This record gives sequence, C-alpha cells and structure tokens, in this order.
Amino acid sequence: MPRFLRVVLPALVILAWLVVAGIGGPVFGKISEVATNDQTSFLPASADATRVQERATEFRQASGAPAIVVLERDGGLTRDDLAAADRIAEDLGARDDVQGTSPVIPSEDGDAAEIVATLTEGADTGDGVTAIRTTVDDALPAGVAGYVTGPAGFTADLTAAFAGIDGLLLGVALAAVFVILVVVYRSPLLPFLVLGTATFALCASILVVYALAKAGVVTVNGQVQGILSILVIGAATDYALLYTARYREALRAHRTGWEATRAALRGAFEPIVASGGTVIVGVLCLLLSDLNSNKALGPVAAIGIAFSLLAALTLLPALLLAFRRAAFWPLRPAFGSGGRPTTGPDATGLWARVGRLVARRSRTVWIVCTVALLAMGSGLVGLRADGVPQSDLVIGASQARDGQRVLADHFPGGSGSPAQVIGAERDLDALVDAVRSVRGVDGVVAASTGSPSGTVPVGEDAGAGDAGAGDATAAAAPTVSRGDVLLEVTLADPADSAAAEQAVRDLRAAVERVDPEAVVGGVTATAVDTNDTGIRDRSVIIPVVLAVILLILVLLLRSVVAPLVLVGSVVVSFAAALGVGALVFDHVLRFPGADPSVPLYAFVFLVALGVDYNIFLMTRVREESLRHGPREGVLRGLAATGGVITSAGIVLAATFAALGVIPILFLAQIAFVVAFGVLLDTVVVRSLLVPALVIDLGRRAWWPSRLSRAARHM
Repeated sequence: MPRFLRVVLPALVILAWLVVAGIGGPVFGKISEVATNDQTSFLPASADATRVQERATEFRQASGAPAIVVLERDGGLTRDDLAAADRIAEDLGARDDVQGTSPVIPSEDGDAAEIVATLTEGADTGDGVTAIRTTVDDALPAGVAGYVTGPAGFTADLTAAFAGIDGLLLGVALAAVFVILVVVYRSPLLPFLVLGTATFALCASILVVYALAKAGVVTVNGQVQGILSILVIGAATDYALLYTARYREALRAHRTGWEATRAALRGAFEPIVASGGTVIVGVLCLLLSDLNSNKALGPVAAIGIAFSLLAALTLLPALLLAFRRAAFWPLRPAFGSGGRPTTGPDATGLWARVGRLVARRSRTVWIVCTVALLAMGSGLVGLRADGVPQSDLVIGASQARDGQRVLADHFPGGSGSPAQVIGAERDLDALVDAVRSVRGVDGVVAASTGSPSGTVPVGEDAGAGDAGAGDATAAAAPTVSRGDVLLEVTLADPADSAAAEQAVRDLRAAVERVDPEAVVGGVTATAVDTNDTGIRDRSVIIPVVLAVILLILVLLLRSVVAPLVLVGSVVVSFAAALGVGALVFDHVLRFPGADPSVPLYAFVFLVALGVDYNIFLMTRVREESLRHGPREGVLRGLAATGGVITSAGIVLAATFAALGVIPILFLAQIAFVVAFGVLLDTVVVRSLLVPALVIDLGRRAWWPSRLSRAARHM
C-alpha cells in the first residue's frame, strides 16, 4: 500500500467515528423519550390482557393509567380531613393531565379515604404522578399521611428508579473498566484508547436504536436500555483487549506499526468476528419470544455487538497505529523482544504454571472442577423464577408500595386496580353470577359512559345507584359495544399478590364457562400473562440458543467433539452461577423471587459470552496444535490467551456488576448472576476445566477434522 494511504486511511477511519460519535452522543439523553415501562405493551397481541386494554376505551371515557390517592389518620379522619380530601379531588380534576377523578371514598373503619385520579391517555405517567404527589402533599392537614399508588404510582416509581440509566450506570461502568485497564496495562494512555473505542461503539448503537424505537420498529424499556449500555461497553472492551494483545505481540515481531497492524488484524479477525457473530446469533434467538420486551432485546443487543465488533476492528487499530509503541508507554514492546518462553520447563509466569498443573493432572482437574460446578448448581432446586409482585420491582423506598399497604389495610386490596371482564351483553346476568362465585372477588360493576362515576351496579345491586350520585347513576345502563359489556371486578387482595393472580385464573375459568369468547384483563391479568409468557419463552429459546451455538462452533472449529465439550462446559457453568444466585437471593438478600426472564437473560448472556472466551482460547489452541501437536497446542494456547481472557472476564464482570447501582430487582439479579458467572467461567472453566478436558481427550477432541488425523503422527 502506498505510504500516504498508510497515513490517510487510519485518519479517515478515526474521522468517520468522530462524526458518528458527534451525532450519536446527544442522543444519550433522548432514548428514554422513546422508552416505555408499561407492562401491557410488552405482551403479544393475542394475550387476553392486551385484548382487554385495546377495547377498554370503547366502554368508558377514562383511558389513561389510574393513580390512587390514599389518605390516612390514626384514630380516624375528621370532618376537616374529609373536606381537605374533597379539595384535593377538585384540584386534581382541574389538571390538564387528569381525565377525571372519583368522589372521595371513605373506608368503613373511618381511618382512611381514597380518590382515584385517571390520567389522560397521552400524559407522561412519571410527570403526572409527581405533580399529583405535590398537590396532595401541599394540601394535607397536619397528622394525615398521604400516598399516591395504583398502576400510575408504580409506573412512576419504576421510571424514577430507571432515571440513573443514562448517567449513573454508564459512569460507574466506565470508571470500573478504567481502573481495571490501568491495573492490567500499567499505561496512562492505552485505557483511554480502549474506552474511547467502547464509548464510540455505544454512541453508534444508541443512535440506531433510538431511530428504530422512534419509528416503532422495536419496543425499548429501561431494562433493554441499561443492558445495551453494559453489553456494548463490556463486549467492545473485550474485543479491544484481544486485539491489543495481538498487536503487542506483533510489535515485538515487526519493525513498523503498519506491519504490526496487518499481523494483528490477521490474528485477531477470525476469533473476534466468530465471537461477536456467536453473540449476535445467540441474542437474535430472542426474536422467538412472545414478550415484546424480550423480543426487542434481540435486535437491540445485536446492534450493540455489531458496532462493538466494528469499532474493535477499525477504530482501535487506527488509534493504535497512530500512537504505535507509545500507546503502551512506559512498558513499550520493543522490536525483537520475543518475551519469555510460554511452555516447557523454562517457562515462567502464572499461566505457564497453570498449564503445567493441567498437563500433569488433567483428569483430576476436570473431574474436580465438574463436581464443584455441579455442587454449586444444586442451588437451582430452590430457584423461584415465576414472577414477583409489582410492588417488589423497585428496591428501596417506594411511595406506591407504601400506599398499596395502607390501601389494603382499609379497603379491598384490589381497590383502584380492578380486573376487567369483557363478555357478551346477552349473558350479562350469568357473567355477573360467575364473577361473584369466584373466591377473592369483593365486588363487580359494569362500565358506563352514562354514569358520572363511570360505572353502574349490576346483578343483585342493579338500580341501587351510587351514594351521592343521584338519579343519573340509577338511570344509567352498562355501555354496550359490538354486543359486549365491560365488567370491573374489585379483588379482595392487592392486585399484585399471589392470591389476586389465582383469583384472576379462577375468574377466567368461570367466565369462559358462560361465554367462551369472554376475556379477562387488568393489572393482575397483565402480570399473569407476562409471567406465563416469560416461562414459555424460557422453555423455547434456551434449547434453540444451545443448538445454534453448537452449530457455529462445529463450523468454526471443524470438529464435533470439541464443540460438545465447550457447550457442555458453558451449560454447567451457567447452572452453577444460577444455583449460587438462587442461594444468595433467597438466604442472603431475601429477595421475594425472580422474574421468569432472569434465567433466560442470564443464560443468553452467559452462554453466548462464555462461548466468546471458548472461541478466544480454542482458536488459538487449534492454531498452535497444527504446529506443535494437541498437548503442546493447549499449553501454548492457554499461555498466550490466559492473561487476556482473564482481563476480559474481569472487565465484563465489572460492567455487568454496575447494573446493581440501578434499584430495580431484575437488574440487580442479572448483575449478580452474570458477573459471578463470567468470573466463574473465566477463572475455572476457561483456565482449568476446558484445557484439562482437551488434554485428556487428546486428538479425539478434534474429531473428525484433519487435526485429529495429523495428531497421530505428532
């Protein structure tokens, strides 16, 4: 290549990435504008809860999320307290983002009162609830406690918990990675080059994801947004570490930076592309999910990994070529300094000693490692991953959770968050009787646009009217749309409790016996459908991911036995990480359970990223085995990649651990399981188990490739 192109080409690459970062950087703070944390929007269109939500506006005027205001005074609310409650209801009803409010409803014990304020359909739930809470706090009489809870309150608390996604999470992750890189490289410049590569990859990823979310192509929530940031920072840094290791080797073997860059790209291209491609294919398996939140993570994560690959193979080589040996100052790799021997009796260093241990006791090493991992995996017996109450999604303070408890103390637990039944109007009386027969149902009314309260009594209460509503309510009739009516069912237990979920399941069975086309929705039904769909996704996607990754490894390593060994080791490692996680969640952190997506996400990340390290190791082992034979190839491959794989594992574990700074139960659990699993995979599986197994199998590990045949003569 002409000399001037050796200068111009890297400069153009760096300039192009600067332009991308300049455009994508400002989008960092905007992606939350196109994100949604509405659980119903994640369900498939076929789910009963989704069908009910889509049709609910046909039967009632209010269509936004309800915020429930609860007022409480120990010893009973006074007349002045109730007058203040009336003023609060009037002030809330005058707000532009509130579509309507209910009358003040005192509790039977006289200690509390509630007001249901329904937000307008287009209102921002977080801002709306914040304003409602301010209004309530300003008007509270002394000695009265006030809370804003209900579906809108929980969504607002969840949105507030995700507020640190754009700044705090990214800052903690970058700081952790920077410290690790400084320790690993002992260079003041190289960490900035690596982190710059990762940050530019994230800018490009967020730019594309923002455009797709704005166009409605993908559904993004706080979880997807946080995982995207962590995944790109971790993966881009991992790929950068692999390339940097190759480049440092090449600088010792080649005189010029250009020659070293060509050699480093030749050595790093295949494992980096294979590793990234494996992760991309693995996460794209999430497209098989019925949950839109899981389905969205597939293409979003794939976009992030693709830009991580691209940055590691274009921007980083250009930056290192620009700085050459100065990038590693003060430990510059000098030309001709071949370094210490990596294998044999004269080899020194940690990985040489590990290699000798594995070579001497290969069978003992892999058996002990396998038994230890299986023992850790025994914790899976106690794993509870069938869903958690909405009130437990936020870790720490939550006004909505506190208000829900107060509400349940003085009113039916499901007040303000009714189950909704849509069924044929001709079967109205039979449907009402079926609803009332279900254990856990406290009351039932029908939606009516002709009533001031928005509902009318039905069944045995029909014609009774609402207290204070006058003749208008008594004369109103249930709204009929396309031959159907909407019943609102108040449950006796809190909407997010296990008892309420069982009541909804029983409710569905009861109404379907009357009208096979009847559907049940609402807050509790949404949780039921979400958990059921998540369990279905887990059962379908995990086997597909395993099969796809196994096929990729077979094609990459040109072997059948080695890929089976690698996939098996990753599965055992995943089981161990999740088993330890279950023990920690139950007995140390006292978590109430886990979302069904926690095992799925942990599996996809640990298996796909664990295979990453397998590919880093085994492509180098195969390369060395072709020259020196299987046994020596393993030792040389381990010595050459042990340091970089361990560094990459620590970096990735640190980035995923950073998810723990966001007070969301799901992210805290993913942070622990993936971080612990990556460390386990790096320290035990990749350093001991896999090398020991491959050495013990010998040439059989590479069957039926030509390496297995060539090994007979080595």
